[in-house]
Amino acid sequence: MNWRDIKLVYLKELKDTLRDRRAIISMIVVPIVIIPVMMFGFSAAMIKTVKKAESETPTVMILGGEDSPVIVGKLRELKTIKVVPASDDYAAQISDKKLRAAVEIPRGFDSTVGTADTPEVRIYNYDKEIRSELAARAVDRFFRELRDTNVKEAIVARGLPANFVTPFNIQTRNVAPPEKVGGNLFGGFVPYIFIILSLTGAMYPAIDLTAGEKERGTMETILCSPVGRLDLVLGKFLLVMTASLGTIGFTLLSMAGSFMIGGPIIGRMAGAGTANAGGAAAGGGLPFSIDPAGVLAVFSLVIPVAVFFAGLLLAIALFAKSYKEAQTYVSPIMILAIVPAIAGFLPGVEMNVRLALVPVLNICLVSKEILSGVYNPTHIAIVFGSMCTYAAAALAFCVAMFKRESVLFRG
Repeated sequence: MNWRDIKLVYLKELKDTLRDRRAIISMIVVPIVIIPVMMFGFSAAMIKTVKKAESETPTVMILGGEDSPVIVGKLRELKTIKVVPASDDYAAQISDKKLRAAVEIPRGFDSTVGTADTPEVRIYNYDKEIRSELAARAVDRFFRELRDTNVKEAIVARGLPANFVTPFNIQTRNVAPPEKVGGNLFGGFVPYIFIILSLTGAMYPAIDLTAGEKERGTMETILCSPVGRLDLVLGKFLLVMTASLGTIGFTLLSMAGSFMIGGPIIGRMAGAGTANAGGAAAGGGLPFSIDPAGVLAVFSLVIPVAVFFAGLLLAIALFAKSYKEAQTYVSPIMILAIVPAIAGFLPGVEMNVRLALVPVLNICLVSKEILSGVYNPTHIAIVFGSMCTYAAAALAFCVAMFKRESVLFRG
């Protein structure tokens, strides 16, 4: 192994890569653009959608109630909903988003309220559709307040205190610090972004340094140089790993800048004039934060992942005869990386010794722990050690492939 030759190959490939527009886009432009777009764009769009839905007066259909004019009259007087004429196809209208919700008044509601009978009011809505849920929530709130009022009036009429049925109140308060809240919210998202972008950052340089060389007819020229085969492989490998880690580094800088600049802005947007904005903390900020030390720890854990991807991509792309064929070969790796990364988001999937040996998934799970403020040395050691083992195996596989003439000159 000659480090001078490795450095020579590395610098030569680095210069060529920096001239490649596709590599620059995948390594620098994408991570710098994608984080602000996700934070500002998606968050602003979501907040705008919620506020717009809250500002609208939802349409609600009253079903039945012909013999209960009192309750129907109170519903029609509500300012938070707009009552529309009844129709038999209310379910289809709700499903088609032409109607937001419907409420069914049981027969004889006015006369049975307060008696031994317990009438049942049914509210129909489109589950998980924000405008429909807001309409159903407004109707539900009306009937709950009406029920509480009737109960209090009945209690007072019997000479009992108004708070007889509610002798105490229950209040839930968050005691977790903002760092733990942020870690719980973004614990799976941060490593997911790091892993996916480290793979995409390494993909194009790996293809260009192998199949691209074959397609351009320069592979034979490079192999004829006095540089040893191992030094040549390591030089190319270091360049691919640099591209992968560079992508993560730019992502980290973009994420830090986005949270520093965009956090207070989004907090003010979320808290400006909406009762739903329990997300805004005092002063217009966000009620969560991400521990910088935790993010750096996650970055350190992703380094062996970058080595693993770099070695694996170089070896697989080397089998291809052309750039297009190499893209076909390496595309499944993206799926193999995304599936375990997404599994880290699933509820109930917690870190244990067995899952600590599953590549990519182990990084996501241990990163969730770290970003939540939990540093389990056993889990961290197993995850880091296993990923280093996989990375070494991938690099050894890559070196072995570069030594096979049948692979290098595959016709």
